[in-house]
Amino acid sequence: MSATRHINKTKLLPDREGVPPMASMPEPETLDIPAIVEAYRNGDIDLICVVGPTASGKTAFAVRLAQEIGGEILSGDSRQVYRGMDIGTGKDLAEYQEVPYHLIDICEAGSRYTIFDYQRDFEAAFRDVRQRGRIPILCGGSGLYIEAATCGYHLPEVPPNEELRAKLEPLDTDALRARLLELDPTADDSTLESRRRTIRAIEVATYEQEHPAPRSEFLPKKVYYIGTLVSREERVTRIDRRLDARLQEGLVQEVRNLLDSGIPAEDLMYYGLEYKFVTQHVLGIISYEEMRILLANAIHQFAKRQMTWFRGMSRRLSTPIHWVNP
Repeated sequence: MSATRHINKTKLLPDREGVPPMASMPEPETLDIPAIVEAYRNGDIDLICVVGPTASGKTAFAVRLAQEIGGEILSGDSRQVYRGMDIGTGKDLAEYQEVPYHLIDICEAGSRYTIFDYQRDFEAAFRDVRQRGRIPILCGGSGLYIEAATCGYHLPEVPPNEELRAKLEPLDTDALRARLLELDPTADDSTLESRRRTIRAIEVATYEQEHPAPRSEFLPKKVYYIGTLVSREERVTRIDRRLDARLQEGLVQEVRNLLDSGIPAEDLMYYGLEYKFVTQHVLGIISYEEMRILLANAIHQFAKRQMTWFRGMSRRLSTPIHWVNP
């Protein structure tokens, strides 16, 4: 039987029944750019951070801001660090024009670049930009990376624990999820959706329990947060339009090329979203139509989770995000 027959096509579109009312949209502000630059020069802030859900126009906004104030952009995207993963991660490097950018294309696709690696590399790039008299602008939608870069969290480099992995492997997915949530009730959906990520998260949480965290060498930044805001309807339209454009630009061929380069399919699917569903299509598990629908739905859900994360981040840090119409 073809693997595509296992997919319930009635569930390809989101089920709206029982969905709680969505939070109201933040009110957009008008920024006083000269005042922000003055605050940076006075030392009241030392980093500008542009956040927002996917397809909200944050990169274009950050580029315009950098051009206006003499800034350089530090990427806060967990997948744009990988070389060869261009269309699926939406690098759009031409969009940066003459603005220097950092933390993009810094490791090989198929490797495991961790949030620990990112925190270390961000700190080096941040110091470099400031030492050259430029203004650092962190721009991205990966909430964990944004917080790791700005909040001075201690993120230990956790070694593999083969004994623990051997004990976890026989457990079913629900048992693994329950165990992780006992250790870390804040575990995000993207981790819980992946068996491999869940096991690794249990490994990390167990290590942190057994090894009290020393103070981080990376101090919290004095951040001015800007959020790019579009209506839900506009965001949905942009996501769908952008997905179709990326498919036309060769997203499927990009995935084929990555597989042909020797990256195992399981490793490529680990990166999620475009690479998960397009890989399934290339392997013949789902049809092109099913891939398109499932992927669009997943990106819409991801965008909602991003907005939820940034609202929660603002509360956790007691720091406002200044939402603007980009």
